[in-house]
Amino acid sequence: MDAPYAKLEELEPGIARVLAHNPSAFTYYGTQSYLIGTKNVAVIDPGPDLPEHVDALEEAINGRPVVAIICTHTHRDHSPASRPLAQRTSAPIVGCAPLALETVGPRADASFDGDYLADRVLGDGERIHVDGEPVTAIATPGHTSNHLCLAYRGALFSGDHVMGWSTTVVVPPDGDMAEYMKSLDKLRQRDDRIYFPAHGPAVTNPKQYVRHLVGHRMQREKQILTLVGEQARPIADIVGNAYPGLDPRLVPAAGGSVLAHLLDLERRGLVEQREELWTAA
Repeated sequence: MDAPYAKLEELEPGIARVLAHNPSAFTYYGTQSYLIGTKNVAVIDPGPDLPEHVDALEEAINGRPVVAIICTHTHRDHSPASRPLAQRTSAPIVGCAPLALETVGPRADASFDGDYLADRVLGDGERIHVDGEPVTAIATPGHTSNHLCLAYRGALFSGDHVMGWSTTVVVPPDGDMAEYMKSLDKLRQRDDRIYFPAHGPAVTNPKQYVRHLVGHRMQREKQILTLVGEQARPIADIVGNAYPGLDPRLVPAAGGSVLAHLLDLERRGLVEQREELWTAA
């Protein structure tokens, strides 16, 4: 794929994107920043603070009034560009709540943006308006505790909660598998026609795809229960058996998601931890 970095691409009337040049095993080809609206605009997930990306966003805005710069969550591939973009456009930063949390040990996904500050935090169901049409915040904790999706004109900007190219990383202590599953169920009950994630292609069959994600997580849970039911195992051993042939770059992420499953199962009384080993309760 010849990724169209720093270029404005119209996806449908009133919805366009600019791709940041930050490809990785966790961001696919990079962070997709979305512009919504025509006369007035809002920017969703401004992305990393890369000068060429901020320049491209400013060029895409093309002098139009910016109602808001909206962040779905505060990983460093999503929110840092909000600050230089706000300085250039005088637009308020709105969306998710601030959160600064570092996990113990090396992180598997992008670290948190500890400098993020919002002029307005959007609670579940709260709205702003762009071109007279509502943009509604949908609280979807799980990937992070402060994650929001945004609904606009039948489309859902799903951040990292649902992505078409990969499953979502859920890394404790801030990531929570039980909350993630509840948030998936919350989206399953909605009638959005399309999802625009922060990474990867659009999801054009949302209900079917969310059901697939729920099924995948339930199957992974059963797999973990089977493995720890056979014998007590450390997380590294569970990952090795549950993810054969995994790209080494993704092993920490898989370990984080396995831990998230184990903590959820522990709360439900199905597994227990003995030092570094996990076993069926």
